[in-house]
Amino acid sequence: MHAMQYELTLPADYDMDIVRSRVARVGHLLDDWEGLGLKAYLLRDRGVHGSPVNQYAPFYLWNTVEGMNSFLWGGPFQGLADDFGRPAVHQWTGLSYDEGGAAGSPAAVAVRRRLPVPAAAELGEVMADAVRETGRLAAEDGVVAAAAAVDTRRWEVVHFSLWEHDTPKAEGDVFQVLHVSAPGRGALPRGRQW
Repeated sequence: MHAMQYELTLPADYDMDIVRSRVARVGHLLDDWEGLGLKAYLLRDRGVHGSPVNQYAPFYLWNTVEGMNSFLWGGPFQGLADDFGRPAVHQWTGLSYDEGGAAGSPAAVAVRRRLPVPAAAELGEVMADAVRETGRLAAEDGVVAAAAAVDTRRWEVVHFSLWEHDTPKAEGDVFQVLHVSAPGRGALPRGRQW
């Protein structure tokens, strides 16, 4: 599994309904994308859930590198880059994925928490802690799915969770979920991924 996210931070007075309309118009294009586990179309409105910014920041869990690359090099990503400029794309290697008790429900919000891996930390312990946190999140009431991944260039762990209600029991940046494309969600490997 590979995790990926890019962020488009928009002006404070930007009409976020433009982004909502865009997702309503094109969100279905990835509903059957080969190699995609799931894509959560995420939005933050300045002042909502404590967000300091207006931001469009979709989050992906990929089953295959080929699917991710075909999206980036010849797929809908080019249209986004043409319309908004080319954002930096964060990529993380998968550590764990679990379905929550609300797995069959639509997601209302997502929570993303990025944490640095301390320089003196025992790597195996940090990654095992991330796996345990995924399981803990998945066991919370209202969780649709939870995942953890690591960027070994920047030594950063990301925790990601989808919630069926808008009062998540997780720390981090809270995003509204506009749409979820999940053609390969059932194929995402469960639990620890090493």
